[in-house]
Amino acid sequence: MSPQPESSAKGQLRTGQLRTGPFRTGPLSLPPFRRLTGAWVSMNLADSALFLMLAVWVKDLTGNDAAAGSVFIFLGLPALVAPLAGRLADAMSRRTLLITGNGTVALVVLLLLFVRGPEDLWLIYAITLIYGAAQYLIGAAQSGLLRDILPDEHIAPANGLFTTIDQGLRILTPLLGTMLYVAFGATAVIALTTVCFGIAALVLLTVKVTETAPAGKTDTYAGIWSGFRLLLTDTSLRLIMIVLAAAFGITGLLNIMVFPLIEQGLGLDPEMLGPISTVQGIGAVVGGLTAAALIKRFDEQRTVAFGVTALALCLVGATAVVIMLPTGSPLALVLVAAAWMLGGFGISWSVVGAVTLRMRVTPPHVQGRTSAAMNMMLNVPQTAVSIVGAGLILFVDFRVLLVVCAAVLVAGALSLSPWRRHQVKAAAETVQA
Repeated sequence: MSPQPESSAKGQLRTGQLRTGPFRTGPLSLPPFRRLTGAWVSMNLADSALFLMLAVWVKDLTGNDAAAGSVFIFLGLPALVAPLAGRLADAMSRRTLLITGNGTVALVVLLLLFVRGPEDLWLIYAITLIYGAAQYLIGAAQSGLLRDILPDEHIAPANGLFTTIDQGLRILTPLLGTMLYVAFGATAVIALTTVCFGIAALVLLTVKVTETAPAGKTDTYAGIWSGFRLLLTDTSLRLIMIVLAAAFGITGLLNIMVFPLIEQGLGLDPEMLGPISTVQGIGAVVGGLTAAALIKRFDEQRTVAFGVTALALCLVGATAVVIMLPTGSPLALVLVAAAWMLGGFGISWSVVGAVTLRMRVTPPHVQGRTSAAMNMMLNVPQTAVSIVGAGLILFVDFRVLLVVCAAVLVAGALSLSPWRRHQVKAAAETVQA
């Protein structure tokens, strides 16, 4: 097992972490974190602008809804190899991997300039697949670098800030990407994405930090799966991961039901998904901003419990509205929008609480693997349930499926019980590298 650095998890400042500039407290007081945050903004700007444009582009090229929807399948498939990404992130310098990953993505995205028509659809899918895999690798490396930069007391605020940035850009940037595509074509979005990933790589070159020694390269197969073993070893982490896998998985069914809910349940046009999603995004932004305070006041596990409870109340409320109020009622729209905003809070509280707990109780040299394992446990169920839900919605009334979603989330909230304090134990550090 590789030794941990001198800084480990005691909250001591490392090389290059002197508090400077206008920020005297919090994670932004650390220059490496400020620069990593700048890179994160640039990466998210690129990602949010690109992913929706790809689907719109494929739709325009082919006129086929299934072909356009397949873009999201290719984005999701790399989750199956997330453990390999995590193992690689722990086997080398995370900073080097982040720089290389962002630079490579910038170059790979440029290959989209060779797409000329429907016959080049395979190239879009191939680049989307590579792009999706790179995001898992970058995410795993970033988790490890964050743990090396941050003392314990700054982990929750840092994760809250990153979630706020992510959710905030999800509100604005897809619209920017779509507007650029409509006005100037795919070339403009490709150029924006390439520049943003290039800027991220350059900013990361300026990050100076003493990194955890890379994990050994022996026992590769066991090392790949050690992230899952760590997540499922600690009692508190295991319960959280099982509940969140179910909760995020069931949102895959919700993604399929959202159009019947809007059209049949509320009597509105499908375009209303945009405003409703914006309201949810606002809730997620505020949730990200308040998550650290919740963790400080309570703890990570109860913050996750509050988040799942908010998601459950969101679905219970939306289900009650579409069952009890007449279609087309203005009050129904207001109540569903309010429920969706509460769901936004729930997403951020759940994610920030779970990620903070994972980063705090697992050793620095396995951060890449535990990050990748967590992403896989949350994303794969969601994708699988979406596929099943696409078939179910053809035969089962969406209101019945809404009740099922609400029931799963209520069960998850009850199992975590926000008012029950669990003893959180650090995961054993004797895991194989």
